[in-house]
Amino acid sequence: TSFSTPKKKKRDDGMREHVTGCARSEGYYKIDKKDKLKYLNNSRAFAEEPPADTQVRNPPPRRRSEQRRLLSSFTGSCDSDLLKFNQLKFRKKKLKFCKSHIHDWGLFAMEPIAADEMVIEYVGQNIRQVIADMREKRYEDEGIGSSYMFRVDHDTIIDATKCGNFARFINHSCNPNCYAKVITVESQKKIVIYSKQHINVNEEITYDYKFPIEDVKIPCLCGSENCRGTLN
Repeated sequence: TSFSTPKKKKRDDGMREHVTGCARSEGYYKIDKKDKLKYLNNSRAFAEEPPADTQVRNPPPRRRSEQRRLLSSFTGSCDSDLLKFNQLKFRKKKLKFCKSHIHDWGLFAMEPIAADEMVIEYVGQNIRQVIADMREKRYEDEGIGSSYMFRVDHDTIIDATKCGNFARFINHSCNPNCYAKVITVESQKKIVIYSKQHINVNEEITYDYKFPIEDVKIPCLCGSENCRGTLN
């Protein structure tokens, strides 16, 4: 009994059509370079040009999740304190200090400031509570009546008495247009003054000192309708 090898027919794409329906039953045969090149060209064109609607409407699940993650991280960082702080460093608000009707010197806006914007950082020396107590006593002996110390947390205080910026001139108000907030930048805590509402040109910058209640009262001269009468 003799077996004849089935004749292999060629398809339009360059691949051979198996007569028996199974490539293994027909043995090994060599593919001509011409047919192989035609098949490779067809495969490459299909791989490089997927349907347009597949790319847009049905991206792979992994790609979709990655896009959502990147988008959420980007939108979250846009409103972060770090981004605002960097913007504040490169584009500082126009402010000036001059005589105030509240107390001595004050800080005033030289441009309109929108609500919830960083106005200025409270700059000074970071010191411990023990050092703050010693300096406070020394400042009293030197005749420095005003206090320019701002508590960051339980252990850290910013002393702007002898080395600081214009933020130390901001006066207290029982109805302030700003508020102070502690933020963390590169593992370091900073105090930044935020606008509580829209601030007009030449309007004085104020915030609530929130001094602890003490027996010896410090009179408040803010002049607001809801003035508490004292700072502490």
